[in-house]
This record gives sequence, C-alpha cells and structure tokens, in this order.
Amino acid sequence: MSKSTNTSFQAHDERFNATNRDYPFAKEAGIYNPITNDLFIASNRCIDPNGIQKVHITRVNLSQDQVTREQIPTKIPMANGGINYGKHHMLFCAQGSMTEPSGLYRMSMAAPYESELLKQDFFGRPFNSVKDVVVHADGSVWFADPIYGYEQEYRPTPCLPNQVYWWCPNNECIKAMADRSEWPNGICFSPDEKVVYITDTDRVHGDDGTIDNQRVSSICAFDLSISHGEPCLTNCRVFAMADQGIPDGIKCDLSGNVYSGCGDGINIWSPRGTLLGRILIGGGVANFCLGRNGEIFALCKHRLWGVQLGTRVKGVLLGI
Repeated sequence: MSKSTNTSFQAHDERFNATNRDYPFAKEAGIYNPITNDLFIASNRCIDPNGIQKVHITRVNLSQDQVTREQIPTKIPMANGGINYGKHHMLFCAQGSMTEPSGLYRMSMAAPYESELLKQDFFGRPFNSVKDVVVHADGSVWFADPIYGYEQEYRPTPCLPNQVYWWCPNNECIKAMADRSEWPNGICFSPDEKVVYITDTDRVHGDDGTIDNQRVSSICAFDLSISHGEPCLTNCRVFAMADQGIPDGIKCDLSGNVYSGCGDGINIWSPRGTLLGRILIGGGVANFCLGRNGEIFALCKHRLWGVQLGTRVKGVLLGI
C-alpha cells in the first residue's frame, strides 16, 4: 500500500507498496478475507491486444513484509462490486459483455477460484450491468443494476430499467424493490438492517466521464419494512450529497456512520446524514472495504491505500 502527502491520514504502513502503473488494478469490489488476510479487488476496464474490454480480479495478500499480488484467472465477465458470501466464498457482480450475461457469480476464495453464475435475469429479461451487492442476515441478496454497460458500449440494448432488486436464493423469489434512483450504484444496510442506503451516480455519464452538475450525486435512504411477510422499501429520502465527484461504493460501521468513495477520497456521514469528515486521497476512491480494527482498504485505480482509523471502528459486514 502507498503513502502520499495528498492524503489527510498518514497511517499508511511503510512496509507496503501496492502500486501498479501497468493498468488500473484497484477500482471495485474490495472483499477482505480475515482468515487468510487476503483482499480481492477488481480492476478498472482494460483493453486487451485484440481490442476487447476486460476486468481483472486480483488477490492481494497483506500478511507479508511486502504486499504480494496474484491476478486470478476467472470467467466472470467484467467483474465489479463484491461481498463476502459465507466463510469460503465471495459474491461478485458481473457487468457482462456483448456475448456474456450480467449477473451474480459465487466464487471460491481459494485456488482454483471456481466460479458459478447464480442469477442472470428477471423472469427471463437479462440484467443490464449489475454493479454492487449486499447480503441481508436472512440470506436474501440485494443488488443494484444500472445500464452502465450499454452506455459504455460493452452491453447490448437494455431490457430493464435502472433498478434495485431483492433476490432470495432459497426459493428463487425475486422482486424489483426501487427505481427512484436515476443511476443506482452502491448499496449497503445500516447496522440494524432497518435502513438501505443506495448511491446515485447520475452526475457522471458516458465513456469519457462527462459531468452534468444538474444531475444528482447523492445517497438515498429507504426504510426496510415488512408487508404481508415480505420486505419492501418505504420512506425514500435524500440522506446526503457528495460535493466532489459521485458517491460510489458505500459501507456502514457498527455505530451507524456511513462511508462512501467519492471524488476526493472517502466521505463519512453520521447516521443522520451530517458530514463528519473526509479521508482525502488524490484521484478519489471508487470503492473500499473495512478490515480489522478500523483499517480501511481504499481502491484508487493504480494504487491500493491502507488507512488506519481508531481501533474502535468496526465495519458492519465483518464486525471486526
């Protein structure tokens, strides 16, 4: 991991130097395995010698005096967001390609890193380009599916609108839960799982990242309610707005504070939506994850950053 005067925190371990100038290896996912001290990350879109767009998945081991990296061979097309899925697996979002479906893949955390496509459509209508995913304590899977792949010309014409879905793997039930966000992207739960946070990245569009300042760059909050024994989202409201770039990946800590990767680094809001502070990282942060005792792994294209917050900070996902 890297240290820079462009960052407001100086708690980067000097032993680590996770920089790769050959391609932007660190952009999405950020899945931490506390058993092996491995971090799994997805790259930005890359163009191979044949002109085909690809995304690489990299395993970064943080246990050694020097960070080691391994590019994982995978059949997941255009991987993006991801999350721990049990003790030995991950759930990756596949944005898909012109010939391969978008959907949710389960992948093992150990070699040979076997993967399996679990869900690819809504009653036969193929997903657009699934971006981020979170798993509820009851085992249900919630994910955001915007049309980024079509806009960036690596997916065919969409068959579905920009939406957030609830899927129950046990009985294959699936429902569209929210379409209030223009471009739903990141998604997470509050610690008590009573609130769902969804980032809206409508401010930035196109392959060249065109910015329209009249479009939103906000986080919406929904109450997670139960109606007739099934979940529903109610009381949609603006939780916070990112003033720099767009809010992309999003996580909560056990105190209910909300973290999101933005154009200037990682912004942190209170449970009521008051901006508490920023971890300033030059170039911004697309996604990140929390490790042990307040450590954050921030993904910034060609660099992986390690930031140390107070040891009392625990991420909701792993609780460590």
